[in-house]
Amino acid sequence: MWGSWQGFSQPLNLTHDTLRELLDGGQSFRWRTVPGDSCWQGVFGHNLVQVRLEGNREVEFRIREGYGSVREVEAYFAINFDWAACQDALPWRSDPHLENCMKAFPGLRILRQPFGETLFSFICSTARQIVQIKQCCETVAERFGESLGCGTHAWPDWKVLSEIPEKELRACKLGYRARYISETATILTADSGFEKKLLASPVRDAKSMLMSLPGVGAKVADCVLLFGAGKLEAFPVDTWIKKSISRVYGLDDSNPTGMARFGRIHFGKAAGLAQQFLFAWERSQP
Repeated sequence: MWGSWQGFSQPLNLTHDTLRELLDGGQSFRWRTVPGDSCWQGVFGHNLVQVRLEGNREVEFRIREGYGSVREVEAYFAINFDWAACQDALPWRSDPHLENCMKAFPGLRILRQPFGETLFSFICSTARQIVQIKQCCETVAERFGESLGCGTHAWPDWKVLSEIPEKELRACKLGYRARYISETATILTADSGFEKKLLASPVRDAKSMLMSLPGVGAKVADCVLLFGAGKLEAFPVDTWIKKSISRVYGLDDSNPTGMARFGRIHFGKAAGLAQQFLFAWERSQP
């Protein structure tokens, strides 16, 4: 049984393109469209939620009864963060390309996802397309996670994953990433304070902590910091960002470390938000 549709406590006004990019553009991998219902359905933690655009581009949501709370949904969409001020602080006045990207996806923001799920998703993301990452996440949840109804399952935590043989993880189409997931699950289960320490650490120290884990390189670490730890300074450099930074700003696309440094310096404390605008724009071009 679904609850009633409702707006957020602070209205979230997005275009269809922005909402699609927010939910299906590589930040999170547990959202899908509901056929014939003009809405999106997603899972995070033990929340099962649907969202849609209604009226004047206002986003509404409803929660599967017994599986979620308004507080958790609003935290996930970072409703109480001043995104308008954050966007205004970006150097769009002196950077016409960034300005165009922002105009194309008005209201784009960074989701505040559960850290563990985000880390799992991006370990699975190496050398994968979005559709493949989504399939891996769904398969692992279906086989090992708690049922939330509607054929949907929660992500199993690291303790559950630490008890699953690597060969069973490989059967979820994780490939060589199964070893990384298994080893990381063992490490994080043994170190219960890892997440708390990382979230409290400066971005450089937090990145070093992440890169000490199996299968976590610089790009994966930056993605986890941005999408799962709320560290907006992080500037992930993937294929799309390499293309954008090389074409627009003239940097060598063979040096992702230099590109990440440029992004942090040029775009400032909210470099990760600027990265999302560049990423969305680049993917939307024919």
